[in-house]
Amino acid sequence: MEGLIIKILSDKCYVKFDKEVIICGIRGLFRMHKLLPLVGDKVLVDLNKKVIVKILPRKNQIKRPEVANITQGLVVASLKEPDLDTNLIDKILVELEYNRIKPIICFTKKDLLSEDEWKNIKKIIDYYQTLYPVYYNDDLENLKKIFKKEITVFVGQTGSGKSSLLNKLDSSLELKTGEISLALGRGRHTTRHAEIIEILDGMLLDTPGFSALEFSDMMQKEIRDAFIDFSNYPCPFRDCMHIKEEECAVKKAVKEGKIMEFRYQNYLDIVKFGSKEEYKRR
Repeated sequence: MEGLIIKILSDKCYVKFDKEVIICGIRGLFRMHKLLPLVGDKVLVDLNKKVIVKILPRKNQIKRPEVANITQGLVVASLKEPDLDTNLIDKILVELEYNRIKPIICFTKKDLLSEDEWKNIKKIIDYYQTLYPVYYNDDLENLKKIFKKEITVFVGQTGSGKSSLLNKLDSSLELKTGEISLALGRGRHTTRHAEIIEILDGMLLDTPGFSALEFSDMMQKEIRDAFIDFSNYPCPFRDCMHIKEEECAVKKAVKEGKIMEFRYQNYLDIVKFGSKEEYKRR
């Protein structure tokens, strides 16, 4: 019988069948072949033995958090406490684009910004709005509309307010929230595992917060192509990586302010430290 894995604790999978959830084990063959189930997997289950016998083909998967079959990703980004981290945001966006998951951005803690801080940050937010749907955490009515018939993953830096936002969207969830560590500049983990939650006529994969991503499986060209704004400036050079070429159209767009400098610097950082190919070979 086909079901959906909504939670995994240790080696036990919580599989949902319509309105019933059954705790299932997994076949030893999966471990032997290093093919382990993920939250979000559609699986076939032997109900008599309560064992998963087959993992159905995945539409996509991301590695951190490790989940599968997502249709859209809500990137929750704090503007202060912790400070806005565009490098992390762009890493998440690259990961979502690479896995063909629709990105949506939600900024939190706008109320903590001074007037001068807001003026500087708004330029960054306005730029992101040219690329993706952007919301604030107080825009609850519009945020509620994005979940219908979608499988959404919440991702974002620890302390960005993921759990608080979820509680506002659906108070029945009563998710635990953590205080911000002033010494570390980030929050304590409050979500301990990835889990599917039914919410607002859709499904949500709530996941632990994180502050780093790895791109070991992505090639430089794949990272480049995930920066969707670069495609607006086709280069005269074939397979241009937008790094050293003097007549590069993307580099020209950066100089002219059409692509914001922070975005391009994040690209260089991700390509340099996060791909199979070595940056220094360019």
